[in-house]
Amino acid sequence: MHSRLSASRTFARQTRSLWSSPPRCEDKPIMNRYSRTVTQPKTRAMLYATEGIKDDEDFQKAMVGAFRCNRHLLGLGQEIKSSLVESGLIGYQFGTVGVSDGISMGTAGMSYSLQSRDLIADQVETAAGGHWLDGMVVVPGCDKNMPGVLMALGRLNRPGLMVYGGTIRAGSCAGQPQLDLVSAFQAYGQYLQDGKTPEAEAIRYDTVRHACPGPGACGGMYTANTMASAAEALGMTLPGSSSYPAESQEKHDECKTVGAAMRNLIEKNILPRDIMTRSAFENAMVLTMILGGSTNAVLHLIAMAHAVGIKLTIDDFARVSESTPFLADIKPSGKYVMEDVYKIGGIPKILHFLMKNNFIDGNNMTVTGATVGENLERWVHKHGELSASQDVIRPLDKPIKATGHIRILRGNLAPGGAVAKITGKEGLGFTGKARTFDSEEAFVSAVESGSIKKGEKIVVVIRYLGPKGGPGMREMLKPTSLIMGAGLGQDVACLTDGRFSGGSHGFCIGHVVPEAQVGGPIALVEDGDTISVDAVANTMELHISSEEMERRRKAWVAPPIKVTQGTLYKYVKMVEDASHGCITDG
Repeated sequence: MHSRLSASRTFARQTRSLWSSPPRCEDKPIMNRYSRTVTQPKTRAMLYATEGIKDDEDFQKAMVGAFRCNRHLLGLGQEIKSSLVESGLIGYQFGTVGVSDGISMGTAGMSYSLQSRDLIADQVETAAGGHWLDGMVVVPGCDKNMPGVLMALGRLNRPGLMVYGGTIRAGSCAGQPQLDLVSAFQAYGQYLQDGKTPEAEAIRYDTVRHACPGPGACGGMYTANTMASAAEALGMTLPGSSSYPAESQEKHDECKTVGAAMRNLIEKNILPRDIMTRSAFENAMVLTMILGGSTNAVLHLIAMAHAVGIKLTIDDFARVSESTPFLADIKPSGKYVMEDVYKIGGIPKILHFLMKNNFIDGNNMTVTGATVGENLERWVHKHGELSASQDVIRPLDKPIKATGHIRILRGNLAPGGAVAKITGKEGLGFTGKARTFDSEEAFVSAVESGSIKKGEKIVVVIRYLGPKGGPGMREMLKPTSLIMGAGLGQDVACLTDGRFSGGSHGFCIGHVVPEAQVGGPIALVEDGDTISVDAVANTMELHISSEEMERRRKAWVAPPIKVTQGTLYKYVKMVEDASHGCITDG
């Protein structure tokens, strides 16, 4: 009980600085009073890619202004507006909120991340609905922004399409493979494993400094690239949008074609609900499995389907996972990045390969006014089919895993379901002793102190991080990166009622329902309990008797909610559980 109350107080202290507070008299004014929360930690790679940061001294300066998830989106929006005008349409450009997970990760700021998806959906719906706009072009660049804007289009059901901001270029550093944001997080775990020596610090610093060389979403098959690919499979983007890098000429060329595409949609009155059908969501789920995409796709696709009146469930993901192989050798568990997908011909070539092998339906309508199949045939006529010589996408007879990496687990620890990310590289089952932590910070401290050791089979349980308890289902990228970076991937499984970044890999189980805050069984786990996970039978069990479970349940006392006002408080009051997509309008 004490640790839960401490966690609540810690969260209050961390988030208090997110709102204004009266200045205090000090000898030297603190200019970075709030920004130092994200500039001082060891993993600040993405900040180096933002405007105004030229060297480390700049992190001491105050950061003031209107933040966008990716700095180039405003420019893309201006190009799109020009295209609309050239097509005889009136273009209005406006923005919405954005939380960059790469900057907020590992801090209390991540509580705003998932919540921002529904806030974005509400804002875009409000702006378009309130101004009676005839259509919408949405330009997201990060994880939650994509489902958020597509939820708004689905609710309004007016002509619209999505232009993805694009993926970042891979970073580079002498003596290391291509880098990305996750490299930066894992570098800290490696630094701890290597004994915090000056040499280890030099490697860690170089990795962080060179991981993010410019604008664009995180480079692997993380949540942003997963959701961009899924949106293309749904038919809500122009062909190629999801795999054009942020700084490519093709991205600018795409923006120039948007006006004609929007005019066609409006003239023919092709609506989002004509495109985002049950079959389209099936295509999106299949592509997510093929690519080894983020578990966040489960939350987001369920919420997007809800926005267009379709009931998608975690059981749909379980069914698709059983019949779909995992083929993509892409980060976080593989070696390639999204830029490499672009180099082999983009997502359209992969979709064509899947259509040719009867994994997806080519008859669905898209924002081009043509079907998926028609778009893909045009693409391969121009660019050729997916080459058998490339090794980014494995052949069907040589998959990385014969079934999908996203596994839907149930058992006495998650009677309402849980979502696991199991690539098979860490095995298909895990049994270990529980180590419980009521906050992310407590687990990080345990790793830093060396109390999580190699050779001990441990199930790390990080709880009170669900949609209500977190609040907002913080992503556990920092914990999983510490585990993998410290070489503990074979010894530690991570179990949480929070969620995982698309960059997480290892033996990861999240989205546990019911969550700890509402008294779910995960709240009743004690240190030393045995937990077993079977990713073939799709089960997860806490090995205690039903009598002991009931005794603990009666003794359990709900901790206070960590917020008492504001947007997160409203979120806690409205949000559904993870198995229902964390929707707020259910």
